[in-house]
Amino acid sequence: MIRLLLVEDQEIVRRGLKTLLETKPDLQVIGEASNGQQAIELMQSLQASPPDVILMDIRMPVLDGVTATQRICQEFPGTKILVLTTFDDTKYITEAIRYGAKGYILKDTPAEELAESIRLIHRGYTQFGPGILEKTIAQMSTTAPDKPELPPGMAELTAREREILICIATGSSNREIAQSLFLSEGTVRNHISHILTRLNLRDRTQAAIVANAFLSWLQKLNSAS
Repeated sequence: MIRLLLVEDQEIVRRGLKTLLETKPDLQVIGEASNGQQAIELMQSLQASPPDVILMDIRMPVLDGVTATQRICQEFPGTKILVLTTFDDTKYITEAIRYGAKGYILKDTPAEELAESIRLIHRGYTQFGPGILEKTIAQMSTTAPDKPELPPGMAELTAREREILICIATGSSNREIAQSLFLSEGTVRNHISHILTRLNLRDRTQAAIVANAFLSWLQKLNSAS
């Protein structure tokens, strides 16, 4: 049984989600919150038996979903967060993913797809609603400044790590990266692990988003070296 916490400020949406999800025999809604602050307080009260997955809205009063995601991921790392979003929320998605959310999905996703997304998140996979990742990356590319403020650790990446990060940005698998750079897959995995550690990222998905946001900088620096 996958235990769920619903965090959504619109009661009618929250009730609808609960009704849909509770028709699935492997899903159980154990709590509801109308803002991020309530979600944190619920997590604290449920810490003896916390939810497995949180469905987190982004735009909420009192405390928004991005800040709530940051705090919950720090205090309760065992609980996975799936962000509920609309296409208008893309500017907030990158922050939520960077803070530890495992994916995001549109609020109007059909019940079967939503349930399967929750199951995938629970099993440790990431999950993205159709078209949202592409739009998020495109938005970051068009709004990136000419002289970007680099994330901590980015300037310390080695030339090889930058090469691998560029490959990650283009969607290459470990095998494809290994073949293009004439490395073993084990060596590629080690480099990726070092990249995640240097940039304080949780997984390859976060690395892909960060890499796309600073792709021009990475390519320019590597071409000069």
